[in-house]
Amino acid sequence: MVKFAAVSSINREAADPQSFIKLSEDNYSAYIAEAAQRAILSEKPIILLSGPSGSGKTSAALRLEKCLKEQGHSAHTLSMDNYFLPIDEESAKELPRDEDGNIDLESPLRLDIPLFSEHLRKLAAGEEFDMPRFDFATQSRSGSVKMSRRNDEIVIIEGIHALNPTVTGDTHKFAMCMYVSVRTRLRSADGSLLHPRHIRLMRRLCRDKLFRKRQYEESFRMFASVSRGEDLYITPYKSRADFDIDTFIAYEASVYKNFLLDGLTAQKDTELAKFPACEEILKFLGELDPVAPEYVPSASMIREFIGGSELNY
Repeated sequence: MVKFAAVSSINREAADPQSFIKLSEDNYSAYIAEAAQRAILSEKPIILLSGPSGSGKTSAALRLEKCLKEQGHSAHTLSMDNYFLPIDEESAKELPRDEDGNIDLESPLRLDIPLFSEHLRKLAAGEEFDMPRFDFATQSRSGSVKMSRRNDEIVIIEGIHALNPTVTGDTHKFAMCMYVSVRTRLRSADGSLLHPRHIRLMRRLCRDKLFRKRQYEESFRMFASVSRGEDLYITPYKSRADFDIDTFIAYEASVYKNFLLDGLTAQKDTELAKFPACEEILKFLGELDPVAPEYVPSASMIREFIGGSELNY
């Protein structure tokens, strides 16, 4: 179900930022608590957690792990990113390509599916295996680590393809499936709406600029490819989820304004002018009253994109 949040209402709440933030974070925490309870009741040893880029799935997985531990259950989180295939001159010939001939970075075929499938079954059975480590800087594997699951342990596996049957196969006997994404649209004063995909793009713009040294133009340019990948490989399988989490945080765009408005405004008449999403985001950022980043709790999902998180990503 699609939900809406009026910019005018957000601004009214932002006049008392601490109360607004507490209410918003409590709402998100309620999702996590319910997800943990559902996982416990399912009595399944694996949680497969999927969501598109910028959905906050890593934070959701880590918060879920923490919540399960607080309720007396052993749990840990694994990232499917470790199963990416290396990209070198030889292997690049075999990797999937998009319509423009570039390596399709969103395709599930970028994963070592046979190895992941083998390890997923071993994990469910409590057998030991050597999980690879993927180094994004070199796009190669950098060793491995011994991994196994104890009998009473719940393992959360997060990744964009965690619900794709091409990758995970038939897992209903041993895995609970969860899907996280932004499901809420922002509504401006004139009634226009900001699509959830653009809220996630705000998150990516912050993260890419702050931690990945990407210029805004590169992030916007990648947005088309990322969106294409979502439509082909991720959203078609969200119906497989046993539980959904709306990761929209009511005050988050008001925080992102501090990081994005000036920079995007300064460049909007340059190469960014060819990206309609830039104009849409600027419209909403211009209407929102800012909320200072210092107020954001250290365990908030927002910290995944602006830094300063207490979670170990």
